[in-house]
Amino acid sequence: MNHVSHSSAASAASPDSRITHVAKGASPISIRPPGRNVLTFLGYSGAGYQSEAAMLANAAEVLDKHDPARTTVNIGATADGIGAVYRLARSRGFPTMGVVSSQAVESKAAWSPHVERIYVIEDSTWGGKIDGKLSPTSAAMVAVSDEIVAIGGGEIARDELMAAQAEGKRCRYIPAESNHEIARQKARKAGKPVPENFGSVLGANAWESP
Repeated sequence: MNHVSHSSAASAASPDSRITHVAKGASPISIRPPGRNVLTFLGYSGAGYQSEAAMLANAAEVLDKHDPARTTVNIGATADGIGAVYRLARSRGFPTMGVVSSQAVESKAAWSPHVERIYVIEDSTWGGKIDGKLSPTSAAMVAVSDEIVAIGGGEIARDELMAAQAEGKRCRYIPAESNHEIARQKARKAGKPVPENFGSVLGANAWESP
């Protein structure tokens, strides 16, 4: 029985040979690049960053401590928000991969042009916890990672980082605010009060573990 299958469907309409669909229930370990460490970046996606330049500077500082010959950079496959790190990673010679929910395919998400391999996880959610348990996408994200760095981020990033920390994986959190105007527009569109706090649910203080 095949656990992963190559597909020509990057979205509902356009072909993309970078995509591999991971069968429901398959072990996410099967998508790890052999013989390499996987460095995963988490953060805001569609919410964006108030200062993308600051986010990229933080990411660059993290990448400075890793060897492209031994490390693959993993994010969530799309170009938004933290996905901007893909371009930075490729410019430094890092191989790249992405782990993403099948919801992204259904919504015709725009993949980063700088991600080399995309692994689509069959999932009825975008990620995070469901009834106290990580969704298939978030479970795969944690499983394939040797080290996880979150630069800001919402609930899904929080759930994945906390799960990785509980497993004793190397974790780091760097505070960052989401894009203020995007947050305001989203609140207005939903008929909700305009937010005053744009910080991450992970808090205002940086930390590393272990």
